[in-house]
Amino acid sequence: MANKPSESGIQSTLQRGKACLRCRKRKMRCDGQKPSCQQCARAKKADGCEYDDGKGKTRTQILRETIAKLEQRIRELEDPEYISPSITLIDPHFHSRSNSSSSSFGSPESSYLSASHSPFPSGNASPTFITDAVVIHTPSDSSPASPPGSWTQHHGIPSPSPTPFVPEVYFDDHQSRFQPPLELAQMLLDIFTPHSRQCGLEVHMGHLRESLNLPASQQRHPVLMNAIYLWACFISRPEPLSQHEEHYLQHALEALPEALRSGDKVVDVIQASCLLSLYFLANGRLLEGSYHASSAASLAVQSELSGRPPLELQGWSADGMESDLKPALSDMREGERILAFWQVYNLDRCWSVVLRKPCIIPDKSDSRRSITSPWPQDIKDYENGHIDTVSSLPTIRSFLSGSVSASSFSVPALRVKASALFAHADHLSASWNPNAKTPSRLSEDMQSLEHTITLFLSTLIPINQLDTVLPEERHSLIMAHTLAHSATIHLHRSFALDDAMSFEKSSQASRDCISVIKQISDRDFAYLEPIIGPCWWSVADIIIRDLDTFETSWPLVDRSELRNDLGVILYAMTSLSTRFPVVAPAVSKVQKRLASQ
Repeated sequence: MANKPSESGIQSTLQRGKACLRCRKRKMRCDGQKPSCQQCARAKKADGCEYDDGKGKTRTQILRETIAKLEQRIRELEDPEYISPSITLIDPHFHSRSNSSSSSFGSPESSYLSASHSPFPSGNASPTFITDAVVIHTPSDSSPASPPGSWTQHHGIPSPSPTPFVPEVYFDDHQSRFQPPLELAQMLLDIFTPHSRQCGLEVHMGHLRESLNLPASQQRHPVLMNAIYLWACFISRPEPLSQHEEHYLQHALEALPEALRSGDKVVDVIQASCLLSLYFLANGRLLEGSYHASSAASLAVQSELSGRPPLELQGWSADGMESDLKPALSDMREGERILAFWQVYNLDRCWSVVLRKPCIIPDKSDSRRSITSPWPQDIKDYENGHIDTVSSLPTIRSFLSGSVSASSFSVPALRVKASALFAHADHLSASWNPNAKTPSRLSEDMQSLEHTITLFLSTLIPINQLDTVLPEERHSLIMAHTLAHSATIHLHRSFALDDAMSFEKSSQASRDCISVIKQISDRDFAYLEPIIGPCWWSVADIIIRDLDTFETSWPLVDRSELRNDLGVILYAMTSLSTRFPVVAPAVSKVQKRLASQ
């Protein structure tokens, strides 16, 4: 007995690379026994004890390959025209043995965004879905969701291709079909966080990131998360990550019906619909964008987010089911509901002007159709327990009539006010009939709105002092300045050619917008909201109108300043069009006008 080698002696002579995968991962001493080592047996993980000695496939590799082949065969039987994907095995522990350091997920500039670290291939290749042991290459198709004239035609970048078949083997057992791996999800959130206000989404991003570690039932709905991941890919253009927009877009669209059926996370659905709408609008897919904007606004109205009705008025949502529309137990959750409503309001009011469609969210004098939601505050204020008390006063109509609320000067509230001015100015202008004499009531309403715009601009930090505020506040205030001046343009441009005062006021407003643009740095363009593009269209229209007027009526007048202004707006729109293709047609129009000089 004494002459038999001891277990410790066996362990000490075990050759390098012969330990089981579990012991190697945990850097534990392994005895190399098969079918299971003592470490795995002691931990009751004998079934998970696997060796990768280069002599064959592990049980997990064989199982996953078998599943992939079965899924492929099912697909072939269901669709005779289906082209079988190629299946290639990879070493699941290649990166753990490489000398490269792990990537940082803390910033958008992380090296994880390089093609070699992307979970999908770079270039023009079709998407590749990676599991621990199987790489499944899917054939590339043209996107049925992308109409002709999409962003690819403007920039020559291949349009993201949908995945005709995504096998379940892509997901780990503990993940749902719509969830990416944890590290990838965290990385996408890190990319999105600096751009959340650009997309109109106001949530506590720290809490959202922490929730990824919670059980699926306690996380935000996949429809919202995939809409966020979609935007993370979108704002990464033209980096390799942007190839996967269609992947997350399809997941968000597929998760939407299930979210509506369950009805327990309505706020998530509204927020996700807003993100989807803005994504389509920014890409020039206006019908799809309008559809999702209308859906979000209608759902917000049905959910009574525009005010704080008694619980009995919410019976359809609060009785007999768990719903995020029930009275919140924390100021943070209540604050996010308030911010969700104003996210929809900004989208509804601003893009209804651009799309020439009626606003969905009503704001009438009767209580059922009046907006009484408190002014939005910064998410940190809600975290600290600062939330407005219930008020029966109409929020927007009180502002437009000249009332001032102490809680209406947060940056989110200023952004909402700018949307209200922009939409109301367009509404008044549209109510004017050129074939009839202007009613005195309309003239009074226009003068009142002009006064409100002037007062509003006086409450904003001057445009030349925005370097003193936080970056995210800076971009919101740039938007507020631009919308306020654009409101003046929309208020007067319909009858400017017949009224000298309106002509001058609209011209001055366009010059004010040019002054705002001159304060925008190249870095700012990456964080501007898509709606600023249509605002700049109206500015360009006014400058072109003024040029045409001077050339026709006063040909000897110096027009160099107007041409310079047109050059400024052309530069701004060109810079923005690389991010938001919806601006591209207006760029072409301005270029043609400058070329005619």
